[in-house]
This record gives sequence, structure tokens and C-alpha cells, in this order.
Amino acid sequence: MSDWIEIGHIEDIPRLGSRVVKTKEGDIAIFRTGQDKIHALLDKCPHKGGPLSQGIVHGDQVTCPLHDWKIQLASGEALAPDEGCTRSYRVRVKEGTIFLMV
Repeated sequence: MSDWIEIGHIEDIPRLGSRVVKTKEGDIAIFRTGQDKIHALLDKCPHKGGPLSQGIVHGDQVTCPLHDWKIQLASGEALAPDEGCTRSYRVRVKEGTIFLMV
């Protein structure tokens, strides 16, 4: 069964930054873009499992800190020439509060 869980306020995450939420499914990285869009990905790069939450957010992407793979925040897809995907999660923001579907 999936549920929306409250994980905090948008201001808790710096622009171009991230936070990690620990769940029974594993660590989920919550990202905030420079345009205040919120995205959630499993905190594992599809390449070697690097912590995406420690990567650099730019535009609508995050660069893995281990091997420079670029991952689309909305889908979890690696950008060419790399191939692979990490799981993405649904998020919503209501009155500044972030909710995550797990």
C-alpha cells in the first residue's frame, strides 16, 4: 500500500540542494531545483550505486559524485551516452510542505 508522507518544508532544502529521507524502501533523495521544483529519486546512481544526494544539482539534473553520470531528476534516467535508470518517486508540494509517495 502506498501512502503520502509529510517530509518537511520546501525551505528545508536549499535551492540546487537535496535531503535524504530514510524509508523501508531505502534512502530517497529529495531535490530542489533553482526554480523550486521538487523531485525524488532512490539515492543510488544506476551506474555503481553512488549517492545522488551528494551530487551537484544543475537545471533539472543531478551529477553523480562518483563517476560524473548525469541523471534526469524527473525520471531518474541517465543522459546519453550513459544508460540506466534509478527509481523516481512522486512528490507534491502543498502550501510549502513537501509530501512523498512511498
